Amino acid sequence: MEPGVKDMVENKEGTVPVKGAELYYSTRGSGPTCLVLSAIGSEPYKRLTTHLTKHLRLVYIDLRGGGRSTGNPTDLTFEVLAEDLEAIRCELGVDQVAILGHSILGVLAMEYGRRRPGSVSHVILVGTPPSGDMASLAAQSSAFFQEHASENRKQRLNHNMANLPEGASMGATMHAQTPMRFYDARFDAAPLFAEAVVKPELLGHIMGTLTPSWTIGSISSSLHVPIFIAQGRHDYTVPYVMWDGIADTLPNAVLRIFEKSGHQPFFEEPVLFADALSQWMADQS
Repeated sequence: MEPGVKDMVENKEGTVPVKGAELYYSTRGSGPTCLVLSAIGSEPYKRLTTHLTKHLRLVYIDLRGGGRSTGNPTDLTFEVLAEDLEAIRCELGVDQVAILGHSILGVLAMEYGRRRPGSVSHVILVGTPPSGDMASLAAQSSAFFQEHASENRKQRLNHNMANLPEGASMGATMHAQTPMRFYDARFDAAPLFAEAVVKPELLGHIMGTLTPSWTIGSISSSLHVPIFIAQGRHDYTVPYVMWDGIADTLPNAVLRIFEKSGHQPFFEEPVLFADALSQWMADQS
């Protein structure tokens, strides 16, 4: 059987029992199997990655303690993550899978690829920083925005933030930050994330405990799975310049900048993204 390929066009969903949790997954599309990690429930990513389902069989996975999965999120370590994803891969009945991690979840995707290289054919990073230090990321993000964003974009961000009500939710704050997250500074992202399931304990654990000390430099020598690094030219939350001089040091990685994208090029330039990714995966084969 070709790595990760199984003719299952029918969409399906289910749960997989693992130690301490039941993991929820659902599938869309057909082609090589690609796991898509989510810490906010699967529905937003189904909307964000619609075009990719023409090329890949996407398997949306709610991490333990997130979305419709059960379990204590604080039990999540990189090794527990690898075991969880192995259980889902076995449930799917495929020898290998690709894995896509968006934003900080790209760190988790890399760790799965590093820890289970025989099970992972490709790692796809989208808007992922090369370090998990959130304080450093915030500082670099702010500096990049101030130096490179247009005046109109800056004014739009200031207007949005000034009109946030006191005690605004995480979701409302993220929507207000659209000028930093999308190529189109006026884009209404609310419908995309309408069914997001935000569980602060999981997000806090990932960003506050699991990834802060993680850097790609510390694991680069043990990363042998092919890596596709996708960054938006207008992503001001994870500036593409953070990867300068890093991608070339990895054993098998390519950095692709999408000129009319912010933090989610698979949604903002869906055809170009899907074509570039498909060609890269074919070249690796």
